[in-house]
Amino acid sequence: MKLVASAAQMRAVPRSSEFRNGGVSFWFRQTGLPDRRPALPGSADYDVCVVGAGYTGLWTAYYLKKAQPDLRIALLEREFAGFGASGRNGGWLSAHLAGSRERYAAPHGKGGVIALQRAMMAAVDEVIQVAAAEEIDADIVKGGMRVVATNPAQRARLQEEVRFLQEWGYWPEDIYLLEHDHEPRLRVDGTVVAAHSPHAARIQPARLVLGLARTVERLGADIFENTPVTEIRPRDGDQPAAAVTEHGTVRAGHVIVATEAFTASLHGQRARWQPVGSAMIVTEPLSADTWRHIGWEGREVLRDAAHAHVYAQRTADDRIAIGGRGAPYRIRAGSDTNGATQPQAIAELWRALARLFPAASDAPVAHAWSGALGVPRDWCPTVDLDPATGLGWAGGYVDSGVTASNLAGRTLRDLVLDRQSELTRLPWVGRRARGWQPGPLRWIGTQVSQGLLRTADRREAHHVSQTSTLASLAEKLSGR
Repeated sequence: MKLVASAAQMRAVPRSSEFRNGGVSFWFRQTGLPDRRPALPGSADYDVCVVGAGYTGLWTAYYLKKAQPDLRIALLEREFAGFGASGRNGGWLSAHLAGSRERYAAPHGKGGVIALQRAMMAAVDEVIQVAAAEEIDADIVKGGMRVVATNPAQRARLQEEVRFLQEWGYWPEDIYLLEHDHEPRLRVDGTVVAAHSPHAARIQPARLVLGLARTVERLGADIFENTPVTEIRPRDGDQPAAAVTEHGTVRAGHVIVATEAFTASLHGQRARWQPVGSAMIVTEPLSADTWRHIGWEGREVLRDAAHAHVYAQRTADDRIAIGGRGAPYRIRAGSDTNGATQPQAIAELWRALARLFPAASDAPVAHAWSGALGVPRDWCPTVDLDPATGLGWAGGYVDSGVTASNLAGRTLRDLVLDRQSELTRLPWVGRRARGWQPGPLRWIGTQVSQGLLRTADRREAHHVSQTSTLASLAEKLSGR
C-alpha cells in the first residue's frame, strides 16, 4: 500500500454510515465476537500442548483426537480462537503453494514438489469434506480461482505462470487460460487474458475457525483463551517439553508452536517468521443491476497478475471483499491493533476495487481491517517436529494459510504419532530457513521492496510492455 494518501484521495472513498475500521474483521462482525473461554487455571500435564488456536493449532488437535481419542490435548491462546489471520484473511481456500519450487526441489527432487502441490489440491477438498461432516456452515462455494491480467506485461507473466505451473504439479485441466466467451461470466475491467483453476473455494473464515474450535472441544480437547505463552521449553532429560504462561506451565510430551505471525513474541523466536501486514475492505451488498453487469455467478475467488496483487471474493450476502498485502508493518514483534488498518491502505484498496469493477465504484465501504501473516526468510512454508526436544511447529504460509494449515495439521498428527506416511515425506517437512535480520533492518527492507513492486506495477500499467526490472530487484531484496 502507498504510505501517503492525500486528503482528496481519502475523501473519494465512499463509506457506509455504519463504517467500521477494525473490530478484528468483517467476518467476526457477521458472526459476532465469541464469548471468551476461561484461561488456563494453573499448571497441568498433557500429552500434547498446542500454542495458538488458529487454523494450524485447531487442525492439529482435530486430527490427533480423531486418530487417538484418548490423547490429552491443550490449546493455549493469547486472545480467542481465530483472533489472528485465521479470522481475518480473504476467505480463499486455494491450492496455491507459496515459495520457490526450485528451492524445495534442491534436496528432494522435482517429484517431491509435485507431490506437495497435489497434496495442496487434495487439502482444498479435505477442508470442504470436514466442514460438511462436522456441520460447520462456512459459506463454502467451490467455484475455482480466476486470475486476470490487465496489461501486456501482466499478460506475458500470467501466460508464463500457467506454463510453469503445468510443469510443477498442475495438469492442463488444473490451470488453463480462458477463452473470451467463457461461462460463468466475470467482468473485470481491462482484462486482456485470464486463467482459471478449479482447485479453490470461497469461505467465510470466521465461521470456519469458530466451527472448528467447537468441534475440537466436542472431541475432548481443552482450549484455554486469555492465556499468553511467554516461553517454550524443550525437553531436558527427564523434564518434558513445556509452555510457560502467567497462569501456570503446561508440561507435555509434545509442544506444537502454531502461532504464525505472532511467533516473534515468543522468547528466542523473533527471527523465525517476519510479520507482514495484509489489509482488506468490504462493500455494502451490491444491487442486482450491478451484479448483472459484473456477473460473478460462479463465486470464483479472484486475483490479478500485478506484482502487488489484490485478491477478492463475492461474499454470501453479495458484497465484494478485496484485500492486498503491504499494510504498514510495525517493528514491534507481535503487535496488533485489533484489526484496525491505516487510512492509506483503505484508499489504495478502494482504488483497486474501482479500477477492476467500475460498476461497483460508488458502493459504500462497510468495513476495513488488517492483520499479519508470517513470512519465512526464503518464503517457503515449513512443518517439523524434533523428537529430541519434543517441539514441533508449522507456519510461514505467506498467503496460502487456509489450505496449508490443514495439510500441516494432518502432517503434524503423523509426526506426533510417529507415523511414516506420504505426508511426512513431503519436502516442506523439516525444512529450515535462516532467520531474518534484526527488526529495523527487516522493516527497511520490507518497505523498500514493497515500494519497488508498486512502482513496477505503475510502470507496467502506463509505460512498459514487459515485466519491470524493479520487480526482480524487489524479489532479491525480499529473499524470494
